[in-house]
Amino acid sequence: MAATDFDAEIKQLQATLHTVEQVLDLPQMKAEIADLGEQVAAPDLWDDQDNAQRITSRLSMLQGEVERFEVLAGRVEDLGVLAELAQEEADAGVLAEAEAELVRVQKDVEALEVRTLLSGEYDVREAIVSIRAGAGGVDAADFAETLMRMYTRWAEQHKYPVEVFDVSYAEEAGIKSAEFAIHAPYAYGTLSVEAGTHRLVRISPFDNQGRRQTSFAAVEVVPVLEQTDEIEVDENDLRVDVFRSGGPGGQSVNTTDSAVRLTHIPTGIVVSCQNEKSQLQNKASAMVVLKAKLLARKKAEEAALKKELKGDVAASWGDQMRNYVLNPYQIVKDLRTGFETGNPSSVFDGDLDGFLEAGIRWRRDAEKATK
Repeated sequence: MAATDFDAEIKQLQATLHTVEQVLDLPQMKAEIADLGEQVAAPDLWDDQDNAQRITSRLSMLQGEVERFEVLAGRVEDLGVLAELAQEEADAGVLAEAEAELVRVQKDVEALEVRTLLSGEYDVREAIVSIRAGAGGVDAADFAETLMRMYTRWAEQHKYPVEVFDVSYAEEAGIKSAEFAIHAPYAYGTLSVEAGTHRLVRISPFDNQGRRQTSFAAVEVVPVLEQTDEIEVDENDLRVDVFRSGGPGGQSVNTTDSAVRLTHIPTGIVVSCQNEKSQLQNKASAMVVLKAKLLARKKAEEAALKKELKGDVAASWGDQMRNYVLNPYQIVKDLRTGFETGNPSSVFDGDLDGFLEAGIRWRRDAEKATK
């Protein structure tokens, strides 16, 4: 790579980072960090545990965002020094190292740039992901379990904690449904583009005649609520059922009826939680999920009303949105963005960033087009 090429690439990276810095408003973020730091130092902070949790979580998130930007800016600066050194000494090994680092830095800067597109009201929130097997029998249940593994692998690769609330196992293989949270800033904004119907085409491992099978699974993503969110649930509108937790094959996990199922009677929304040891803890976790789903429902109804008033009758972008084809050829293709890969195995192992970035950019463009 010529010197002018390196210079141009690095200048482009610096320009992109400057734009990102303006969008993030780093001075404001640092001022808020200083203010939250003073609140954290207060001796009575933990007198109100919910407020203390909110403050410390916000502080941690802001510190992480600032550190991420500053580390990346430092890498761009170091890259310039490395490239200059390689060219001065005409060292092929150092030049190859600089070129490899350039590719890595470009990818990381692009990912940070995509983060700035997440400016929705709830985009900064953590996410609750629900997966439900659709048409396709045992293949659909197996596909639903594969999708759960895919998202948890993606979270693990990014070092995001995952909290499983409930898994309903199918009789033969796979799962009927699952509900889990991904605890990371912007998890909702990032994963919300995954909502919709996913379609798998493959030779069924459960068909003794080796026939090709098409199966479906639905993915729902909602934001985790905070105390300031105005979602009230009347206890009279709830039916609470308790039952014994179970695992694959009906194996008993607990010896007490600690699992909880909440049914919101007015809407028919059903939420289960069995990951905690006590009934009270499971009810509290289930209530978190229920409120998140009620908020998402409220926002969806508001959005639908706005579309109706505008006369927009187009189908929602969250409908069937991705095909995973394993036979007669191998491809995973997003039907909205056109983004695709010929390596389904890597996708099922959590390599989703390309799809997520394409989806976020697609959504931004779609929103612009409707304004």
